[in-house]
Amino acid sequence: MSLTVECKTRTEGSKPRALRREGLIPAALYGHSGAESVSLTMNAKDAQILLKKAAINNTLVDLNIPDLPWNGKAIIREVQAHPWKKTLYHLSFFSVAGDKKLNLVVPIKLKGEAKGIKQGGVIEQIFTELQISCSADNIPEDIEIDISNFGIGANLAIGDVVLPEGVTVLDDPEQTLFSIVAPAKISEAAATEEVTEE
Repeated sequence: MSLTVECKTRTEGSKPRALRREGLIPAALYGHSGAESVSLTMNAKDAQILLKKAAINNTLVDLNIPDLPWNGKAIIREVQAHPWKKTLYHLSFFSVAGDKKLNLVVPIKLKGEAKGIKQGGVIEQIFTELQISCSADNIPEDIEIDISNFGIGANLAIGDVVLPEGVTVLDDPEQTLFSIVAPAKISEAAATEEVTEE
């Protein structure tokens, strides 16, 4: 998924608090020109909409900066906000080339209903996201896993996950991603004991 965002270069000496009063959010762009960074502003409402649709270090953003000779793709690197009011303070973007490899974290999406769950089993999901490496123009929104054929006692290791083309996983491939386990049951003997005590 790619989103388009418009920013403007920030006037030197402008105060972040004053900008926020005007409905603007201070922002910065890194990586487009070596170690050089550019101070930007973006509309506060646009920033809030962006953060509802985009994930930090995951979603590719088309950054449009009319008063800068550079326009290109970037990811949101950092978001600064008030801890409980959730008021936005600052956004940082990092420029990426389409073929540049990025290390990202993406959510895991389990699809279907496992045989083992239909048999009364329970799914124990150890990982809900994976660390991956892929090119900037090949970022998956999530990693989808079909669990339909997994019965009680079955499990899936990270190394056995089928990944989209061009995506490699950075987590330990030996780690178990999820298991289908039998539900804990009170043994008949324990149940009989309880009845006898009553």
